[in-house]
Amino acid sequence: MALNSGRIRIIGGQWRSRIITFPAHADLRPTPDRVRETLFNWLGQDLIGLSCLDLFSGSGALGFEAASRGATKVVMIESDNSAYQALSENRIKLQADSVELIRMDATVFLTTDIRKFDIVFLDPPYRLEILPKILSLLPPLLTPDAQIYLETEHAHNLDKHLQHWYIWRKGKAGKVNYYLLELNRDQDNHG
Repeated sequence: MALNSGRIRIIGGQWRSRIITFPAHADLRPTPDRVRETLFNWLGQDLIGLSCLDLFSGSGALGFEAASRGATKVVMIESDNSAYQALSENRIKLQADSVELIRMDATVFLTTDIRKFDIVFLDPPYRLEILPKILSLLPPLLTPDAQIYLETEHAHNLDKHLQHWYIWRKGKAGKVNYYLLELNRDQDNHG
């Protein structure tokens, strides 16, 4: 597998056309420009007043894009040291004061943090076996109208992981399958 180039362009907002860098690493797959453009058309171009969680930040493409578009707070979670260091350097370069970086495992964050988020970016390493656990831990951290962006390589067998989620939008670009989800609160209310 060829390694990524280590550079990606922010496509909208105050940092439009600015370049962010990331370590060349086989597991880092920045969300392609075309997919990010579609995602932010779905979410709306203006994220002012919204709180976002970028759970597997990697390159930071989604989190920095959200901050560029005015999100009040963007919490970026990354456990890989080299990726975290690059995120930190990009945060400084962009003077991204609305971005909070946390070096931590995603599941640990989900079980220890109590903040609420309006938008969650969920683009884990392409291992579907992590999705059931992550999706089950998310609801306590969501605002009532929260939306979750999910990116996967394989669409097959995904439905069994989304039984408590409503697929609001979905798309495919090359090998990337992407979804905008909302929690189906009717099924989630058990008492």
